[in-house]
Amino acid sequence: MARLAIAWRLRFTSSANRSSEGLVEVTMYHAEASRDGKFWLVFVPEVDRHTQARNLAEVELMARDLVAVMLEVPPDSFELDVSIELPLDVRQHLQRSKQLREESDRAKHDAAVEVRLAAKGLRGQGLTVRDIGRTLEVSYQRAHQLVNS
Repeated sequence: MARLAIAWRLRFTSSANRSSEGLVEVTMYHAEASRDGKFWLVFVPEVDRHTQARNLAEVELMARDLVAVMLEVPPDSFELDVSIELPLDVRQHLQRSKQLREESDRAKHDAAVEVRLAAKGLRGQGLTVRDIGRTLEVSYQRAHQLVNS
């Protein structure tokens, strides 16, 4: 299963990794979670092992426990980067959603430009700010902003 380009990523860091003297070097491990039936299958490539979780809230805990047990280190002695692999159809829906939001943002910007031009055009024809507001179905305060922007 391919990863989502804009993968949902979680970074878990333990406060025990920080010292009062400054930064310390901390090992980073990666966990890749993918849905497998009714469970989440969690793979940690650095230890080349899998574990499972019942829900996403357990993924970090299970991955951290796996690394700690396999390497015999405290569970709070390293950072863990979790990526969630999503099915292709879900990724496609999310990509389409992103595209539609971007198109919507552009359309809203273009509409705002057009209403400003309309307000300025009406002002150029001698309409008062109150009449512009009434014509454009906005308050006269908003009409004033449009004319002066």
